Amino acid sequence: MKNSTFVGTLAAATFAAGFAAAGTLDDVRAKGFVQCGVSTGLVGFAAADANGNWDGFDVAICRAVAAATLGDAQAVKFTPTTGKTRFTALASGEVDLLARNTTWTFSRDVDLKFTFVGVNYYDGQGFMAPKELGVASAKDLDGATVCIQTGTTTELNLADFFRVNNISYEPVPIETNAEAQQQYLAGACDVFTTDASGLAATRATFEDPDAHVLLPEIVSKEPLGPLVRHGDDQWGDIVRWTL
Repeated sequence: MKNSTFVGTLAAATFAAGFAAAGTLDDVRAKGFVQCGVSTGLVGFAAADANGNWDGFDVAICRAVAAATLGDAQAVKFTPTTGKTRFTALASGEVDLLARNTTWTFSRDVDLKFTFVGVNYYDGQGFMAPKELGVASAKDLDGATVCIQTGTTTELNLADFFRVNNISYEPVPIETNAEAQQQYLAGACDVFTTDASGLAATRATFEDPDAHVLLPEIVSKEPLGPLVRHGDDQWGDIVRWTL
């Protein structure tokens, strides 16, 4: 995570203490819906169709929480968030919970004051490359340009992997999965790296998925799960036991 993103989110987390004290459950019942932070679009996790209807693994968690608290699984509004904006949205109270294929880390729990309620998907960071590039391993990527989402754990994992293997790369920063897909297919980067599940989901949407390969290396462990703000144990318990 970039320092600017971290500092900004930390400030928002401090400001958000009042939201937790007020009681998220009371707020949700008063407005009649759950405001759920999700990704900007990742097939299988959270993606909207042409009619604006959201579907996916993370979306199902949001709907389950709405059913548990309001008796209506449709009483949800979705806020698309990027790797940079997701934590600020939660800390500021813009969303009631974040269900956005987010990795549970020490700093996000302790420094940013978030409570991860559990793990709903164990993932790991991988690499996707065009078959015509002719690489069989991520260790063959010396000098490659790599599309990578900013504000994510993948930035540090990528740097660590290339440093340990004594190879170089040039990052191509992107903010959303849609932008990554566009840049990758346009040839702006040789390789796209993110969670392996995200790579598989993205590849499945390509016109010719077989023209792209997922390299065998998984370079990290990514326990993904929904999270809420610290200090509101009642709301945290509801989301935890719904999960």
